[in-house]
Amino acid sequence: MSRSGVGLAPNVVPIFDELKARKHKYIIYKLNGNNTTIEVEKTSSDSNYEQFIADLPENDCRFAVYDIEYELGDEGKRSKICLITWSPDDAKVKSKMVYASSKDALHRALTGVAFVIQGSDYSEVAHEVILEKVSKVKRT
Repeated sequence: MSRSGVGLAPNVVPIFDELKARKHKYIIYKLNGNNTTIEVEKTSSDSNYEQFIADLPENDCRFAVYDIEYELGDEGKRSKICLITWSPDDAKVKSKMVYASSKDALHRALTGVAFVIQGSDYSEVAHEVILEKVSKVKRT
């Protein structure tokens, strides 16, 4: 349970495990109507990043998990799972507050998330911005 008292729906972690097994490319989570539970809103195996961005609402908050693939030159293809906290500027203040205070509970439950990215504008979650963040990190 989070600081906000929000819990997770029973299918949140199993569907995330399916994403790790490559059955989904992304998952979008939302709070239920009375802001007590984080639930799965949508899953997709579509690798079109623009479709993923289109699925994020313009005026409401969401959590999303995206399995991003990228090339690291001679090291080959890599994949990282990113948790995106979507909190657009035009979202209601109460929604922003509940999502912000619920993020840690979701993050703790989703074992395998490599990056957490906060987005309040579509430019902050653009494909090239996410790629730049994940490809900068090299293992030593």
